[in-house]
Amino acid sequence: MTLNESQQDLREALKRVAVVLKQAEIPFALTGGYAVWARGGPEPDHDVDFLVAEEDAETAASACANEGLQVVRPPEDWLFKVFTDNSMVDVLHRHSGEPAPRSVVEDADEIEVLSVQMPVLSATELIVQKLLALDEHYCDFSTMLPVARTLREQVDWERVRRETASSHFAAAFLFLIERLGIVEGLSLVEQ
Repeated sequence: MTLNESQQDLREALKRVAVVLKQAEIPFALTGGYAVWARGGPEPDHDVDFLVAEEDAETAASACANEGLQVVRPPEDWLFKVFTDNSMVDVLHRHSGEPAPRSVVEDADEIEVLSVQMPVLSATELIVQKLLALDEHYCDFSTMLPVARTLREQVDWERVRRETASSHFAAAFLFLIERLGIVEGLSLVEQ
């Protein structure tokens, strides 16, 4: 596979921000599309996402700025953006509408990503976060199906069901993947 310039820039941005956060000893985890990619999924082509605990957000932003990276605070109050060369990295400190607790990033798995050892959110947590993000305005199962298929053997589906029980969108998705045979033999659909 040949990388286009945009993908190469995203990869470099991913490495650069991960190294800054590691050197500053800030608990963090790769999340979003690149976390799925690190676990065997398709490579995203739009941005890189990291998660830090809300209590560490200001320290993380300062660490990035101190290393010469451009930090931008958009109107959304749940993330800040880091620009390096031609690429953008989102550093989230809230997920699913709640402050990100440090326990979520501390529960990440250490995985080598692009020759850099870094914490990557668990496959279960990635699925939980993606499902809890679904709502009336964003409910695209077509992007979720390949993720579920790729990560299915790494996911604790019972935990996903429990942690997303309040979401009708998540319940519909779990029903769909069970019916499609992506997951089998699990009590995803209550009788």
